[in-house]
Amino acid sequence: MTRLIEKRTVDMQIIGDWVEPGTRVLDLGCGPGVLLDYLVQKKQVSAVGVDLDFAKITACVRRGLAAYQGDMIAFMRAFPENHFDRVICSRTVQELADPTTVILEALRVGRALTVGFVNHGFWKNRLNSLLQGRKIRNEVYTTEWFESRPANPVTIHDFEHFCRLKGITVTRRAHLAGNWHKPCRTLPNLFAGYAVYDLTLQKRPAAEG
Repeated sequence: MTRLIEKRTVDMQIIGDWVEPGTRVLDLGCGPGVLLDYLVQKKQVSAVGVDLDFAKITACVRRGLAAYQGDMIAFMRAFPENHFDRVICSRTVQELADPTTVILEALRVGRALTVGFVNHGFWKNRLNSLLQGRKIRNEVYTTEWFESRPANPVTIHDFEHFCRLKGITVTRRAHLAGNWHKPCRTLPNLFAGYAVYDLTLQKRPAAEG
């Protein structure tokens, strides 16, 4: 098992612990359906995925999963509020062209939103940029800058600042150390390699008539 697959397993276990059995789940940027398949098997969820990549959607279908090939915002706008019990955006948010719209729309159609991302503020990333002056390359950041992935590298402080600005409540968070196995409890923006957040949208009080 490669280190990247091991990390994917830890990621799925955390998210799986937060998903209630038998609930309706939407996975944004579902890829080949590894996470969805895990949740279907472990939690018997009613699941659907959405991704732009036709080959990845085909892989989902081969797994027996329901999946839609197309724009995730357009897909979500076809559903009423709170249609899904949970929306998941795992390792996708940093590649979105319009993360604000996607996250707010996900919080409209879902009662909860789970977001997981690699912490670009991890100390090794900072050190690499300082000493080499180049985009880091490793098993997580596998591409050259001109292949542009991720497009919007995000840090833990960035994400929590975004949540405060948009009135989003963080109900649960998990910060993992650089090996993605042990919890990171000290200075996570510097020492955590990966972060997972469970979010809900703060309800604004109704205007007085």
